[in-house]
Amino acid sequence: MTQSQWETLVRVVKGEPVEPIPVGFIVDSPWLPAWAGMSMLDYFASEEHWLDAHSKAAETFPDVIFLPGFWSEYGMCTEPSAFGAKCVWYENDFPFAGKVLNDIAEARRITPPDPRTDGLLPFVIARLRHMQQRIRKSGHFIRFAVARGPLNIASFFMGTTEFLTALRTDPDGVHALLKTITTFLEDWLQYQKECFPTIDGILLLDDIVGFCGEDDFREFALPYLKQAFAAFNASIRFFHNDAEGTVTARHCTDIGINLFNFSFQHSIAEMRELTNYQVALLGNIPPRDILALGTPNMVRQAVIDSVRGVSDTRRIILSCGGGMPPDVSSDNIHAFVAGRDALTANPPA
Repeated sequence: MTQSQWETLVRVVKGEPVEPIPVGFIVDSPWLPAWAGMSMLDYFASEEHWLDAHSKAAETFPDVIFLPGFWSEYGMCTEPSAFGAKCVWYENDFPFAGKVLNDIAEARRITPPDPRTDGLLPFVIARLRHMQQRIRKSGHFIRFAVARGPLNIASFFMGTTEFLTALRTDPDGVHALLKTITTFLEDWLQYQKECFPTIDGILLLDDIVGFCGEDDFREFALPYLKQAFAAFNASIRFFHNDAEGTVTARHCTDIGINLFNFSFQHSIAEMRELTNYQVALLGNIPPRDILALGTPNMVRQAVIDSVRGVSDTRRIILSCGGGMPPDVSSDNIHAFVAGRDALTANPPA
């Protein structure tokens, strides 16, 4: 992320008017390798391939803010690997992290791992250290500490169905597990900041919170997300949840979230109201059916339609309702920017 892009993000989060409306996408391994012409395994295994993919995207689409920017990650295996999960790798499919727990009753035996030594986390840091000078030479900086959220990690430990069932059958065990995971997350986020002082943002990604109703969210999600986002004093506290998002939206300010990427099933107008107009929003066209599978004209029109009923475009970053999905073409990304430019020429009433 360039200095100019970072300053734009900060201005958006503060509610300052920004013209044109920024365009931003969360990009990582589901989209980047195939788009850049390499296998997913090579993207993970080779620092050169990883850097080439991110650099190519930044150079090809200079009008787009890619978030978090040069993301050093190993898919869903990143954090579970530190707890001892078996990681399975494929040439051109997503890596998979095996279960760590057979039952929630085993949660109390889990202890927080050390991000300096455990699992794939030292490799995440080493990749950034090795490539930091080349990233800076291209005009970009490492700005975000990134992690999967506590409920997301817990679901990989047990399986999603088993974890959600445990909310009813053993809430004390769930709390024990989430406390351990969140203690680890604080350390992991702080360690990233320690290694790269240019970091001034936190990105947490957790879709499992979208399966919680109001009461469960308050008990099992809110306190642990709030604790993780307070790991250090970050200017941007960015949350991704592209499952059901209305409960999350109502509690963004309670948690400390000031930038929210949410499901395309919710309109920008609806989410602005639910967040009391205090949270910057990243959205919101359908990622698969429009951005990946639609024609350029469909993409362009969807961008224009996404701000229908929104007269004040402060605290908005145009995007899709989730991360960049596989198979999005360059033509459709250019069409997305063209839709934004059309809005600039004819702003919403």
